[in-house]
Amino acid sequence: MTDSTSSDKARPSDERTASKFTNRLAVASSVMAVFTALSAADAYGFAGMPAGWWLLPVAIGLAVAATDELIRLFAAGGLLLPGKLLRPGVALVVLAGVVRPPQADAWPAALVAMPAIVHVVLLLLILAVAVIDYRPERQALQRLTAAFFVASYVGVLVSFIVALRFVARGENGSPHILPLASLVAVVKGGDIAAYSVGVLFGRSKMAPLLSPGKTWEGTFASLVGSTLIAGLLLEWLPVGTTTTPVGGWLVFGLGVGLAGIVGDLAESLVKRELHAKDSGGALGGLGGALDLIDSMLVAAPVAYILWTNGLAAG
Repeated sequence: MTDSTSSDKARPSDERTASKFTNRLAVASSVMAVFTALSAADAYGFAGMPAGWWLLPVAIGLAVAATDELIRLFAAGGLLLPGKLLRPGVALVVLAGVVRPPQADAWPAALVAMPAIVHVVLLLLILAVAVIDYRPERQALQRLTAAFFVASYVGVLVSFIVALRFVARGENGSPHILPLASLVAVVKGGDIAAYSVGVLFGRSKMAPLLSPGKTWEGTFASLVGSTLIAGLLLEWLPVGTTTTPVGGWLVFGLGVGLAGIVGDLAESLVKRELHAKDSGGALGGLGGALDLIDSMLVAAPVAYILWTNGLAAG
């Protein structure tokens, strides 16, 4: 009798888990299908568009949506941020990622020079608004710190994702899409592996206070998945470019995969501090825009450093 009752109580939980898994898989598949189609259009210059311009609206849209989600989460906690400045400011930081200074071919770090300049200008404007709009009761310093965090966490880190579209050249001399594709594939492949193994076999909690759903089994699966995908993309498939990340596919898979895990946990920290389960609900089972790109935010600078150092070594 006890076993039957326990089984009946466990069944709804199992069904909810299966339903959530199916929902996340369906949404993730749809998102990846759209991204793949846009990446193909961008790689081949469909309709005569320059490199990066098919994907740039996606990057700006996700950055603005993630910024909006953070603004709303901070507002729910009683901290009002200058949204009318942050949203367009973050969009401009990301947009600046397509500007290629003359030194870009000789000095790859120049690719992030314009986003860095726009970011500094945005910080100065945020500071000016805080000074002009100062009221003792408005938690000015906390608002200023939070606004700086949002501008940097979203704007600057997304600009690294944009910059990856331009760090390697194809055989025809145009920017190759492999660096950007490798970031997305390695990070998202690791995410999928971690979630699948964690749901099916996860037992040992990795960070119970920060992210109760994360397990060591899922983390191990994530690194294995990221490394295998890196090997597939960078070693076993014809890529059409002589540039490879420094350290090869193994270093890239492990480094970017580990950074993706840190990025996921970093967003968990933000949500825990702001008492939120998800950043939003625009993507159904995947949560919000920030939930979609959290892993890539921290992984993008790591991927950028590995690719640009590989370019310099070549």
